[in-house]
Amino acid sequence: MHHVSRRKTWAILVLKLAIVALVLWFVGDTLIKGMLKLREYDWDFSYSWLAIAGAIYLVGLLPAGLFWWHVLRVLGQKTSLVETIRAYTVGHLGKYVPGKAMVVVLRAGLLPQGRTMASVAAAAVFYETLTMMAVGAFWAAAILAVWFRQHWVLCATAIGLMSAAGIPTLPPLFRRLARLARVARSDPATQRRLDRIGYQTLAIGWLMMTLCWVLLAASLWATLKAMGIEGIDLVADMPRYMASVALAMVAGFLSLIPGGLLVRDMILAELMVPYFVQIHTRLDPQAAAVLSALVLRLVWLVAELAASGVVYFGFRPRNPAAAN
Repeated sequence: MHHVSRRKTWAILVLKLAIVALVLWFVGDTLIKGMLKLREYDWDFSYSWLAIAGAIYLVGLLPAGLFWWHVLRVLGQKTSLVETIRAYTVGHLGKYVPGKAMVVVLRAGLLPQGRTMASVAAAAVFYETLTMMAVGAFWAAAILAVWFRQHWVLCATAIGLMSAAGIPTLPPLFRRLARLARVARSDPATQRRLDRIGYQTLAIGWLMMTLCWVLLAASLWATLKAMGIEGIDLVADMPRYMASVALAMVAGFLSLIPGGLLVRDMILAELMVPYFVQIHTRLDPQAAAVLSALVLRLVWLVAELAASGVVYFGFRPRNPAAAN
């Protein structure tokens, strides 16, 4: 019996190391490709503004992490805020692995065993992520319809993406889907807690995610400042920044391509080209738009790597036996 237990422990360790190696491989590949692409441009960057852009991005992710924690608590999972944010932050690296499933694996796996159920954590991941995507697509569609009607194709795309992401988050449908997926089937109490996912929870999610998207848009503004772009105004240009970032990220996510590569960058560049024509950059507007998308991707990736390292090694979960 002891021999079997030891083999199981080693198998789990090997699996964890394989997951880490896989994530680092794809993250490193994305980073290297981005850096090589960046060398094609002759541009001086302000590293202080790049750091500010990365910091704003990380702060912008906090509302989404807080909403995930709220959903977990509603579903009766006894995880602390620190443990949840730790899992949420490191889990972002999983989006660079094909299929997106690694995000769920990392987040659920990093939550404290004994106080959380993997199936419930996974369901909460889907609810938080789809809510974020639905809110982002909604604001992108609304902004494009009001301020940038020339982008009617992208507006229609945003409406479609909002429907695809938002419909499953409607409480009655989400509860039904969770039960069909047999989430927490071994725990009747948690099954009953699914009824607590109502429109109040959804409203909280929309508020938190709206704040999230505003901050991510501000990160784009700081990235443009790092590039030395003149004539930009955070408040006046916020609609453009928010629509560009939101639609690009949502489309990239639903494409299922690792990190939304190319899809996210193409849409962001498409929406930013008219902006660069208007403010007259020293680069060709098309080149400036592509460069801004590339730099933003690299800033966010480096910020995710740095934050993941800090929270993973700096914050260890409490004793699983300790109830929160």
